[in-house]
Amino acid sequence: MTIRNGILRSFTIAVSAALFCLVLAPRARAGEWNERTLMTFSQPVEVPGRVLPAGTYDFQLANLASNRDVVLIFNKDRTRLYDIVMGQAAYRVHPTGKTVVTFSERPVGSPMAVNKWFYPGNHYGLRFVYPHSQVQMAMAKSGNRSRTS
Repeated sequence: MTIRNGILRSFTIAVSAALFCLVLAPRARAGEWNERTLMTFSQPVEVPGRVLPAGTYDFQLANLASNRDVVLIFNKDRTRLYDIVMGQAAYRVHPTGKTVVTFSERPVGSPMAVNKWFYPGNHYGLRFVYPHSQVQMAMAKSGNRSRTS
């Protein structure tokens, strides 16, 4: 075997290996690393510390290596940051292929409150953390003795 044939063979193997890896590499969804999700609400909703009017919002995890529980809430075009919200890990047994958002019970006349947010395909999501005193005062004023989850 000549030097030229050896170099050509090595090059062919390297290119084949690279193509093989590209073909088998999993395809990433847009926004997967930060779990970016556009959510449209037809009525006002509460997030900790703020009521968002009806509309479309961009929810995404903050790019913090030490903490994956911080959510940034932008307008649809990401030109305005509405809030930065802390969350806690939430778990679900059966992930789905779509975004799942659950809401907490609130007094009559109050906007629904975002409780949990799960990104498609993930077992873990976030539970939004509300100040207990604020929730308890609102429930007491309405006469509702139920606890939020």
